Amino acid sequence: MTPRFGIHPDDQALADAITRFAQAELAPHAHEVDESALSTVRYVPALAELGVMGMNLPERWGGPGATPSALVLSLAAIAQACTATASMIGAHYLATDSLLIGGDDALRERYLPDAASGAKLGAFALTEPRAGSNPADMATRAVREGDHYHLSGTKHFISNAGEADFIVVYAKTDPAAGHRGISAFVVDKGTPGLQISAPEKLMGIRGGHAFEVALDCRVPATQRLGDEGTGFRTAMKVLDNSRMDVAANCLGLGEAALAAAVDWARQRQVGGEPLAAKQGIQWKLADMKTRLEAAWLLTLQACAKRQAGVPYSMESSMCKLYASEAAAFITDEALQIHGGYGFTRELPLERYVRDARIMRIYEGSSEIQRTVIARGVLQH
Repeated sequence: MTPRFGIHPDDQALADAITRFAQAELAPHAHEVDESALSTVRYVPALAELGVMGMNLPERWGGPGATPSALVLSLAAIAQACTATASMIGAHYLATDSLLIGGDDALRERYLPDAASGAKLGAFALTEPRAGSNPADMATRAVREGDHYHLSGTKHFISNAGEADFIVVYAKTDPAAGHRGISAFVVDKGTPGLQISAPEKLMGIRGGHAFEVALDCRVPATQRLGDEGTGFRTAMKVLDNSRMDVAANCLGLGEAALAAAVDWARQRQVGGEPLAAKQGIQWKLADMKTRLEAAWLLTLQACAKRQAGVPYSMESSMCKLYASEAAAFITDEALQIHGGYGFTRELPLERYVRDARIMRIYEGSSEIQRTVIARGVLQH
């Protein structure tokens, strides 16, 4: 991946190491992973050895203490090689960020070092069949019964759930309080009454498995993250981070598609000259590159604000919105440049297009991002 201007040398060195791994170990198998929907959880041990599985965590809890910029650069490098793998990692971060932000030290100590080492995989269960973009509409309940809670309900499209060692579940402890009545709980794999479906048949990122989770189980009150009613606030802070992770996935995907288009334009001969000599193709490449660079700058701006410890919700939404829509444009144009060859499954272009499509939906759709951004604009 091309070095980014203004990035600290240590962050660039880490990203370069991840890039070398991703191109050597992930990229050669990305087609097979997609064709056969092979779970990318197989890469967790190697990723953990590189520090990737805990890259969002401070050193105290087993992470490398990486900066937000290093995290984004590394995820982008992984997504450039295999977007499904980057998606699996992002789902893991959703769970561990929930614990880092909302949990007490006892819960952090129990889960985070193992999550960073690759010994435990996490999942994040917020979305429901009838409550996607508005978590306040969730129907999953958590009813206090002595020193336990009874969790009941259904979660949908939960990445990693079938392979996770723990799932952070968001449920209503006070249905009358709307989003202020939402709490979060850590549910361990194998808990009686926890049922997980077969993997969904997905259009893209087929190696990043998603599941339906049915809950009718009891969990100790000590598994609750923070006080009752603080779950929504935790989830929103987690999503601020994860939207930057999605932007990183889009950046890597955009880099891969642009590189493929450039190579094809240079090599493909039409009328005795390369496609790259055609002004129409040149303009396509110019638009693709400009949108990709703009997405990088928006994302690195969000990283800078996160690193500085100042609010970055609006910046996170802007980079996720723009990067996801840029990825859709870039992958589509790259396929167009390849013509009919791009429409075959022999080349990765159609996979790039399919992988890009989810980016405008999960971790808050493009419509939700525009709502968040507008709210931020109007409050200033």
